[in-house]
Amino acid sequence: MAKADFSSITNRFKNLVNIKQGSDAEATIFNISQNIEFKGVNVWILVFAIFLASIGLNVNSTAVIIGAMLVSPLMGPIMGMGLAIGINDLKLLKKSLKNLLLMTFISLLVSTLYFTLTPLTDAQSELLARTRPTVFDVLIASFGGAAGIVASSRKKEMTTVVSGVAIATALMPPLCTAGYGLGTGQLNYFWGAFYLFFINSFFIALATFLIVKHLNFPEKIYVDDKRRKTVRRTIMFFSIIVIIPSVFMAINVVREAAFNTFAKKYISHIEQSEYFSEVQVIKSSMNYNSKKIELAFVGKPLSDEQKHYLHKSLNEYGLEEVNLSIKQAGATTIDLNNQSQLIQDLLTKKDEDLAKSDSIITALQNQIADLSIQSSNGMQKFAKELQSLFPDIEKIALGETEQINISDNTTKKVPTLTIYWNNKPTEQTLTQISSWVKTRLEEPNIQIINEQ
Repeated sequence: MAKADFSSITNRFKNLVNIKQGSDAEATIFNISQNIEFKGVNVWILVFAIFLASIGLNVNSTAVIIGAMLVSPLMGPIMGMGLAIGINDLKLLKKSLKNLLLMTFISLLVSTLYFTLTPLTDAQSELLARTRPTVFDVLIASFGGAAGIVASSRKKEMTTVVSGVAIATALMPPLCTAGYGLGTGQLNYFWGAFYLFFINSFFIALATFLIVKHLNFPEKIYVDDKRRKTVRRTIMFFSIIVIIPSVFMAINVVREAAFNTFAKKYISHIEQSEYFSEVQVIKSSMNYNSKKIELAFVGKPLSDEQKHYLHKSLNEYGLEEVNLSIKQAGATTIDLNNQSQLIQDLLTKKDEDLAKSDSIITALQNQIADLSIQSSNGMQKFAKELQSLFPDIEKIALGETEQINISDNTTKKVPTLTIYWNNKPTEQTLTQISSWVKTRLEEPNIQIINEQ
């Protein structure tokens, strides 16, 4: 009885997850073959989609980027490659590969042209998100590709699923980001974004191939047995050429994700450790390629025991081969001109963090104690420090302004710093420079006048 019940449950489960039921191999092959075509209207749709995606990335508009992904015809030839390998169709594989390369070239050409001509050259968050592939991109492309081919294989195509796959797998934005890298001369953006596009394309094609094989789509029949073997070998050759680098790339993506995860845990451990209560991490960075972690501290100079602890703790997070770089802004021997970036990072910390960390203020005061702003030499050093932090400053004037209170006819002298800018500063820059000047001069009541 129990055995019969188990068999019944098993059969119900098999029926529940059965994707072969309702599939239509002939219609699927026909539809995908039609979507591979790249001429006439498809060319213009691709060009318009590229412009849409480029503008969306440029102005940081998620809605525009989604619209571009929905109308983009890039998915067709990618699924066509997976289908062609699955049904042993060399002609379909060549056609898919040729059209994908042509689409990729046009996409890069148009997006590069756009980002070369646009006056908006800042990299927005939507654009930066497409420059570094992660293990999640591999998973999204794999599951997205599987959902796409399953939906396309139904007798009645599930268009809403296919549209969702186009958005999730995000083929168009990485290509446009690669064009941004070429258009602005930032090749690191180009390689990172193009790498992401390649990863997405490969795993969509791989998922398509696996589902096609699972659905037992009929392979193309060749009358000549020698011809059949030649086609099979050619397809296997092309598949191996694509698969081998893709596997290595995927492994590298997984390793980089693991490195970043453990590095973040290590940095968080150091920031929260009571062993470093008298110092604070104001900047941290990690680089997988160079196997390097950089920590910048402010506060009391680190002791030899603390430095030893920093290196020893790497082993606890599997980071034995990492090169740890330690920087300090707190000892009087440090030249402020060479530490401008550290001070800049410190000034961008939240106000509440600064209020809680008296040691940070003390450290800054120690660094500037030997610089007298009243002397000519001190004034020059102050000006250099200011310009190293804010390069758009043309010149400054430091003095006193006599303020008259009309109501009671009293006067008082107020220290005043007049700053002349080459370009109009942002509100964030004005806030940062006000905070820095007041701390640097130990004069909270100084009046700052900005001129352009």
